[in-house]
Amino acid sequence: MRRFHWLVPVTALGALSFLYVPLLAVAVFSVNASRFGLSWKGFTLDWYARLLANEQILEAARNTLVLATVSTVLATVIGTMLAIGLYRHPWSRRIFAALDVNLHLPVVTPEIVFAAALAVAFGVLRLAFSAFEPGMLNMIIGHITFQISFVALVVGARLEAITQDLEEAARDLYADNAYILRHVTLPLLKPGIVGGAMLAFTLSLDDFVISFFTAGPTSVTLPLYIYASVRRGVTPEIHALSTLALLVTVVLVMLSERLSRKQSNP
Repeated sequence: MRRFHWLVPVTALGALSFLYVPLLAVAVFSVNASRFGLSWKGFTLDWYARLLANEQILEAARNTLVLATVSTVLATVIGTMLAIGLYRHPWSRRIFAALDVNLHLPVVTPEIVFAAALAVAFGVLRLAFSAFEPGMLNMIIGHITFQISFVALVVGARLEAITQDLEEAARDLYADNAYILRHVTLPLLKPGIVGGAMLAFTLSLDDFVISFFTAGPTSVTLPLYIYASVRRGVTPEIHALSTLALLVTVVLVMLSERLSRKQSNP
């Protein structure tokens, strides 16, 4: 077996260090007894205790979970329906290509552009409906708009990985479309649906830009709270909060990746 030049693994390790050393530093400072400076004053969990006793942080955490949960549920339902309609309907090649491009647009569009477009759209809607004032409703709609594409892409990949033989066999046995969807298609899509939902949930937890453009004074989320706090100076409580958010994100991403791998084994 041909061995790579020693520079290849060194470069790979250097890239990983560049990515993860800052995150490790944040985790270390979250258990450092020193409130100011870079010196190590001993191990402590006091910053986590103060974090859990901070009412503003707890309220931001509740807002974050409500936003992520509601938007993920709605985006999962809509995204799954979109994927089934896109990959199971006999579209012509040209129409399918156009729909597929539109499905990928929210994924590749810069988030700042997407957020600015949402702000303009909500501004127009406010002329007719007062419910679209900046706040939780706007945030949920804004998150759904970008989550749908990720869910649809994950579920669509699952649909492409499985054949239509079982669905056709069910039709041969006189099963109607509703029965096939409920007892054949959706059970086969379960790993993709769960994986897409977890990915959407993770993206909502970490989102800042769209939340910043659509949030109201009573709908502050954890990313917005961290941003506002960092502008006044980084404290150990922020290190602790960032570490907990990172751990939750890592767990969700690992679970999503594990479920997504099942798509290759329908």
